[in-house]
Amino acid sequence: MKELNLLKNRKKGLVSIIFSRTGIVLMLFVITVAIFLFVELFFAGLFEEFVGGVGFINIIIVVLIINSDMDSSAKLTWSLVIITTSIFGAFFYLYTRFDIGNGTIKKGYIDIIERHRYDLEQDQGTLERLEEDSKPTAELVNYLNRSGTFPVTDSNEVKYYPLGEYKWKDLLRELERAEDFIFMEYFIIEEGRMWGSILNILKKKADHGVEVRLLYDGLCGISRLPYSYPKMLGELGIQAKMFSPIRPFFSTHYNYRDHRKIVVIDGKVGFMGGVNLGDEYINVTHPFGHWKDTAVRIRGEGVKNLTLLFLNMWSMGIKDPEYARYLNAPCKTYPKERGYVIPYGDNPFDDDKVGEKVYMDILNRADSYVHIMTPYLILDDELLMAIKYAAERGVDVRIILPGIPDKYPVYALAKTYFRTLLDSGVKIYTYSPGFVHAKVFVSDDIKAVVGTINLDYRSLYHHFECATYMYDVDCISDIENDFKNTLRECHKVTYRTIKEESIITKGVGTVTRLVAPLL
Repeated sequence: MKELNLLKNRKKGLVSIIFSRTGIVLMLFVITVAIFLFVELFFAGLFEEFVGGVGFINIIIVVLIINSDMDSSAKLTWSLVIITTSIFGAFFYLYTRFDIGNGTIKKGYIDIIERHRYDLEQDQGTLERLEEDSKPTAELVNYLNRSGTFPVTDSNEVKYYPLGEYKWKDLLRELERAEDFIFMEYFIIEEGRMWGSILNILKKKADHGVEVRLLYDGLCGISRLPYSYPKMLGELGIQAKMFSPIRPFFSTHYNYRDHRKIVVIDGKVGFMGGVNLGDEYINVTHPFGHWKDTAVRIRGEGVKNLTLLFLNMWSMGIKDPEYARYLNAPCKTYPKERGYVIPYGDNPFDDDKVGEKVYMDILNRADSYVHIMTPYLILDDELLMAIKYAAERGVDVRIILPGIPDKYPVYALAKTYFRTLLDSGVKIYTYSPGFVHAKVFVSDDIKAVVGTINLDYRSLYHHFECATYMYDVDCISDIENDFKNTLRECHKVTYRTIKEESIITKGVGTVTRLVAPLL
């Protein structure tokens, strides 16, 4: 069947800059220059006093930053930016600090979370069994249920996908079986073979009375899809929304993006992981060599957690959203596998860095090994210390990163961590065939996380994210085997390879690290 596409071509260019962080920086720079020129032209006699006043204000802002609860790396970065760029840096800091354009989103999301915090109840029998099997994991569940509503479940069948194309094929089959509703939430949608094949099925299902909802991040509205795309999908019977549409100067690529990738079908089947809806994710196109990505499919009670995550994002701004019908949808009975499954989410509007704390819990409790796949490595002090300490106490910590980067400055920045990690005994590898987009932690043959959460400031601090924590689940052996198989296609980083790195890469990485929390 020919894939359904609604667009012929999509031109990109100046509009992407206007709506981006680059546009914000340019705007603030122009404002800064204009202020200085205005003072020089009309208040020349007071120019020195003006500069002194700006310096005094900058000192006050830096003092406030140092005394804030901001990450220590971010404190250093912002202080450096403000001191070296004067009023420009102050403008940029205040712009990001005041969350211009995001107040409504923040208020709406917090309200939704509080209204539906107890819509999913933790089965006490399951939690008691988990406490008997693993008290540390039960403690993690208590933390997750403190930060949101993420019950642990033990009535699931979980399948791990080592590549996006495998997930895609099963996703098409499961969508074809949908009878009641389909919920999809993605960071990126781009027309092509993958999305076209899915769109065919969604249209057909909508025509047959299945409720289809699609939520995608507003970033697509400037880089991949037209602003009117939800209306175009509506004409096919598909309810579609952009989350936080990009508005010039009031939102940027950086602030509060919906980085989740979730599919829920009839409340019985759920997918999540790193795979977006674009052809590079299934290796139809190869912008950065072979694309290594991962995902999981959940059948059973754990799907309810994904349903709640979707409904919370979809329902912002809706006065009385309906939850019960979808959360109470009967789960089909599957052969019960061993182990426990906890799909969970993270958001930028609370003080809990849930994604980072789960990763640190794995690192701090590991006995034998922690194996990691991540596309980016931009670490705050706490996570860097946790990784190093795990290796220093004898845990086999291995990290697989891309061999072909999608963002050169970020790739160069990641390499600035290599020497200190090697000094602590961490083993680092780069994936020779291409780009690793997988976000995977696996440890001790008994616990694993697969999701959307990168090891960078965006994922850990600024994005809406999701992941699935698995304890003693059958597919954990598949995850570890996939790591070992991927390792065979990697180059090992050594002190020699670090020394042989080009001067340009070292220079770019060193400079970029100065502003790492802003990336």
